[in-house]
Amino acid sequence: MALLKAFNKKAKAENETGLGTNSGSNGGRFFNKDGTPNQEMRGVPFLERFNLYHALLSLPTWKFLFITCLSFVAINLIFAGIYLVIGISHLNGMVASNGAEKFGEAFFFSAQTFTTVGYGRINPVGFAASFVAALEALIGLMSFALITGLLYGRFARPKSYINYSKNALFVPFRGGVAFMIRMVPYTKNFLVNVEARMTLSMQVLEDGIQKNKFFNLALDISRANTLISNWTLVHIINEESPLYHLTKDDIDNAKAEILIFIQGFDESFSNTVISRSSYTYEEFVYGARFTQMYHPNPEKTGTILYINKLNDFELVQLPIKY
Repeated sequence: MALLKAFNKKAKAENETGLGTNSGSNGGRFFNKDGTPNQEMRGVPFLERFNLYHALLSLPTWKFLFITCLSFVAINLIFAGIYLVIGISHLNGMVASNGAEKFGEAFFFSAQTFTTVGYGRINPVGFAASFVAALEALIGLMSFALITGLLYGRFARPKSYINYSKNALFVPFRGGVAFMIRMVPYTKNFLVNVEARMTLSMQVLEDGIQKNKFFNLALDISRANTLISNWTLVHIINEESPLYHLTKDDIDNAKAEILIFIQGFDESFSNTVISRSSYTYEEFVYGARFTQMYHPNPEKTGTILYINKLNDFELVQLPIKY
């Protein structure tokens, strides 16, 4: 498959994307669908580049809860083993007749000490057991302070709550063709002063060297006072567009990728939030139109927005051949 050699010279290339002209030259996308960079870090020791706090903030909820519960169980298993090594005789008030029951008593005593509940039936006797119990209580206090901060950070962290359509469409528009993607907020934390930017990445052959070229795609509407419903971003393919006169084969050969950047102010968080996504040439549909997502509410005034129709489109005829 030959790389694209010629593109619309009227389209001005963008050199300040921060992505580099050679990165992604293997055909991989720059950003994943969820907006995370499609990039792997190498050359630095793992512990130096690993940010535990950021990792725990970014984990999916089920993974975060699983790691929290697993850590709780693991710590108490370790301390239960330590108490058994010190000797059961140093845990006064224990009621157990076999090894399993003794370990169970030690484990739950550890859990009570770790959480500073301290029911009082079992208490440490002697310096060694008392020292370990005090150390465990300190670790428990510090651990719960850390978990509390992480939970607050996860819940209070600003998030855009925007979903993007699965495909990007080439649509008949105003007697010509336009490139469109659709997005919608899926919660009630509405954004205000929303700005949208769309960037095209293409791999081209220039002076015998394979390079990435970036172009800002002008949007028919790039700003919105508020985002409470679906918004279709429209780039009109005219004489100023880098997509002008390119065929589907040209776009495929250039391994085109569309990068979407959204920024707005969230009134709930009183903070600016951002959102990213991307579409590769494999996700383009030629000759289609998004179907309507909202309908009048028959029971009362207002409208109903069907989020599950975000990806729905119908095939149509384009005025030019791709």
